[in-house]
Amino acid sequence: MQDLKDKVVFITGGVSGVGLGIARAFSAAGAKVVITYMREAHRDQALKQFKDAPRRVHALKLDVTDRVAFAHAADEAERVFGRVHILVNNAGVNVFGPMDVATYEDWDWILGVNLGGTINGIVTFIPRLKTLGEPGHVINVASMAALITGPMAGIYTASKFAIRGMSECLRDCLKPYGIGVSVFCPGLVKSLIGESTINRPAHLAHSGFNVDAATMKLWNELHAPGMDPLEAGQAVVRGVQRNDGYIFSHPEFREELTEIFNDILAALPEGEADPARAAIDEARRRETKALRES
Repeated sequence: MQDLKDKVVFITGGVSGVGLGIARAFSAAGAKVVITYMREAHRDQALKQFKDAPRRVHALKLDVTDRVAFAHAADEAERVFGRVHILVNNAGVNVFGPMDVATYEDWDWILGVNLGGTINGIVTFIPRLKTLGEPGHVINVASMAALITGPMAGIYTASKFAIRGMSECLRDCLKPYGIGVSVFCPGLVKSLIGESTINRPAHLAHSGFNVDAATMKLWNELHAPGMDPLEAGQAVVRGVQRNDGYIFSHPEFREELTEIFNDILAALPEGEADPARAAIDEARRRETKALRES
């Protein structure tokens, strides 16, 4: 999908941080952009970034955990701009703290938005993309946390590992339909993710973590030195134009990733493969190859 002029892009959580950077980059490439929001203040600030809004940018309110609302949002996007060509599952939340003190509500909230919201986007839009009749693309926003773990964002990391694996499988599934799939794994980007707890539902409010105004301020300050979201968004646009399976924004993780994958390879046992397992693996490789070439 080299030419993005007048393509319609639907971006969840597209009014701040990475999502807004992606929206700005696609808009600059000539696309029409639909951005979803939870807070009107973020929407109003975001729309100031687009000189030609609302003619080529449309904002709509969406809780990505609401499947009925997601379908209505897709319908609204089509009414405003026509069929959607590119889906960006970006909306995400986080709360920092050791995983061992997390409550059920912490798990349900973070996985519900990050993983559940991505699933809802896929189930809502994939049937529509399949009948588009022209190339389409899905970008699932993960994180470097999909590859590199840390002690203070365990639930977030679990959600991003899942998105990474889901994206790899979906890429093979959708290739025969002319639909590309990318997983975007950005490093630190300027964002307001520290404020995500403001939108946390009351029935999931019980948390094992200390989340007060000072903590949220600290989270935002930690992200303040991060990459300009527009630069991250431009990496996404280039990745879509090349149909990259993985899209990265920061080059400095090469050494750490090399160490991680070397450790994985070193952990494999020595010796000959079990014949039965080898036959299963070969059949799986042939199946995957046939699917990719179909």
